Amino acid sequence: MTDYARLDAWIDAHFDEEVRFLQELVRVPTDTPPGNNAPHAERTAELLQGFGLEAEKHPVPAQEVKDYGLESITNLIVRRRYGDGGRTVALNAHGDVVPPGEGWSHDPYGGEIDGGSLYGRAAAVSKSDFASFTFALRALEAVARPTHGSIELHFTYDEEFGGLLGPGWLLSQGLTKPDLMIAAGFSYEVVTAHNGCLQMEVTVHGKMAHAAIPATGIDALQGAVHILNALYAQNTLYQQVTSQVEGITHPYLNVGRIEGGTNTNVVPGKVVLKLDRRMIPEEDPVDVEATIRQVIARAAAEMPGITVDIKRMLLANSMRPLAGNKPLVEAIQKHGQAVFGEPIKAMGTPLYTDVRLYAEAGIPGVIYGAGPRTVLESHAKRNDERVLLEDLRRATKVIARSLSDLLA
Repeated sequence: MTDYARLDAWIDAHFDEEVRFLQELVRVPTDTPPGNNAPHAERTAELLQGFGLEAEKHPVPAQEVKDYGLESITNLIVRRRYGDGGRTVALNAHGDVVPPGEGWSHDPYGGEIDGGSLYGRAAAVSKSDFASFTFALRALEAVARPTHGSIELHFTYDEEFGGLLGPGWLLSQGLTKPDLMIAAGFSYEVVTAHNGCLQMEVTVHGKMAHAAIPATGIDALQGAVHILNALYAQNTLYQQVTSQVEGITHPYLNVGRIEGGTNTNVVPGKVVLKLDRRMIPEEDPVDVEATIRQVIARAAAEMPGITVDIKRMLLANSMRPLAGNKPLVEAIQKHGQAVFGEPIKAMGTPLYTDVRLYAEAGIPGVIYGAGPRTVLESHAKRNDERVLLEDLRRATKVIARSLSDLLA
């Protein structure tokens, strides 16, 4: 029996244990906001200890977390050193996730299994890869028993807010500098590039007035509508811009939140818009932000009495492929095809992730893990998020086999 076959057999024999591990992770909420994520890190470390894996706990200072808009973050690193020389390969997954929202047919924190899928918030993105990475590591040590190189597990808690207090914090503090890294993803493609993201808060100011005498006020909502129309017109123009990266189409803009006004019978004096601008890898973030600000300012100037304040909430750069990622791509494609029985394409994704922070630190990386072909199928960030257990099993095998090659 080859090492690959023995790795597969170990994972099959321990798969029920892997599923139970994922269920335990799903049952500890990590809603962000509010972002009280330290309890999940504590539970994860406790479960890892049960496997004989010691997790270093790296709490981000409380004031830093509070200033960032969250409640608590403890990032985890598991370091496994097998001998001198060889590569250090890091595996990163994030535990924080958006709140569950409404419309679930299964308990979002239940980890229930139905029809071959495990349901729960973060079941797919990306607590499933806490499980796949952990059990791939365990299989590697039980079967291949590498004699040089190192593996690190990075379980972090700041992807939803951009990653600066997750991987960004571990890197900036000098706590890690791997040679290669694999980040949580889906099973049917290996992602080598992704979009960037600019998020902005636009506060539109008018002047409140009684609805019976509206002429004495300045309607901030009318001003906001004019600005929105200008932004949507700009969004239409983005469709004429095409990325050269397979899997990524064109830039786009979404206004995801609007709030304002004080009562039905009051002319609104203030309206707040929150927008999300996705940037393709070819775009310059500085130019993108300058253009958005210009569009907003010009539209506001066309509405007498309206003023605006614009605040950047997030700037996440796109991820561009680094030349050194070739061993990762080749290993995952080779074993992905063998395990899944179909080609695993290397491509880009319109998502943005905190993987870019490793790339910005000069660490070649890819995105690969347990999940379906599309975000839509996973229900990530929607009700009834789920991961197909067979995808989890097979992705764990692909990762274990790939680690065996990378440390050979």
